[in-house]
Amino acid sequence: MSTAAAAQGMPLSFRDVLRITVMRRVWYAQVISLFGDFLALFAVIAVVSFTMHGTPSQLTGLQIAYMLPIVFVGPIAGVFVDRWPLKPTLVSSDLIRACLALLLIPATSVTQVFFVLAALSCVSAFFGPAQTVTIRSHVPTQGLMSANALMQIAFMGSRIVGPAVAGAMVARFTPKVCYAIDVVSFLLSAALIGSVAIKRPASLAPPRESSSNRIHAIWLDMVVGMRFIVHHSAILFFVIAMAAGLFTIGCFGPLISIYVRDTLHASAGSFGYVSGMVGVGLLLGTQIIRIIARKASDTGLVLWGLLGIGAGVFLLGAVPNIAAALAATFTIGFAFASIMVPAQTLIQRETPADMLGRVGSTNASVIFLGQILGLAVSGILAEVVGVRTVFFLCAVLSVALAASGRVFLSRGGPSGRPAPVTP
Repeated sequence: MSTAAAAQGMPLSFRDVLRITVMRRVWYAQVISLFGDFLALFAVIAVVSFTMHGTPSQLTGLQIAYMLPIVFVGPIAGVFVDRWPLKPTLVSSDLIRACLALLLIPATSVTQVFFVLAALSCVSAFFGPAQTVTIRSHVPTQGLMSANALMQIAFMGSRIVGPAVAGAMVARFTPKVCYAIDVVSFLLSAALIGSVAIKRPASLAPPRESSSNRIHAIWLDMVVGMRFIVHHSAILFFVIAMAAGLFTIGCFGPLISIYVRDTLHASAGSFGYVSGMVGVGLLLGTQIIRIIARKASDTGLVLWGLLGIGAGVFLLGAVPNIAAALAATFTIGFAFASIMVPAQTLIQRETPADMLGRVGSTNASVIFLGQILGLAVSGILAEVVGVRTVFFLCAVLSVALAASGRVFLSRGGPSGRPAPVTP
């Protein structure tokens, strides 16, 4: 790490952050395991679509099965993450997920795949907040923006590369090879994380039992984390903004293929380009937003991000041609980056150290719920009002949330003091 930058409180670059051994190993582990995840997930979609002849509702159900457990398990997992040692939690999560991914190889029905994906999601509900606490424990405050941007780059890089590689491997070999690679990726992630000393600082010491009854103590700790979010105006709004962003992506995501087919009258190849531009926008956005954040406020970036999502979705519905669709989905991805990176950074910075696991997991629970609701209602809305009208409704939601957020946040900063909010 650049000691001069850290001493002067200057924002740390990607290179500075990756010089921190724990952060570097955790990031490598994230890149490897995420690539394996996306490889397996798209192989599953291919198998359910073409081998098991799954219905559209079953394909949507795959995504819901992978996300829904986090909504319910997440807040509970955060309580344990705030109590358990970090390194064993991370390593054991990877090893358990490797065993679960192995079960995909003999799976012969959609129901079996559903159960495996749901089980993987339950274990991931523990890994995610433990990883967040690890980063907060070892990365200085001025390096959190770059650290979170790096994690988003790992996610979107895998999101872009994974489908293409999975398609090629399923065609050339078998889906079982993709599942095997996913198993290996979890084992490599566990080995990387296990190779460094990860310690919870004294300020991150596990909380004392809030009740003699263990179940009651878990409930009380969950309530404390939720109450903190509700009473912290900036974090509350940022959580809502991330959920709204994922709700919008959840809405238009399943409808893009129908929009390209029926409205643009384009090919499946065009669909791949249009949907892929969301990832490209997010990947580029995470790098540019990190630079802009040096002069702009976190709240301003999030508000502009909501407006950007609204503009992108509106363009998608208003101008039905391929060029506009490419520009719109790129804009949506870029705008979402300006929400995710500063929002995650502010949550890590403002949350008391001893409840970071609970707050982080509750945040994940809410934003995944937003995406699930988007997936669930998009098809129903599209059948009633049409695909393009759904896009317009999502645009109105984003702009309205940005406008109300500007008023809400202008009443007080993170600590309750008045704080100017732009745009």
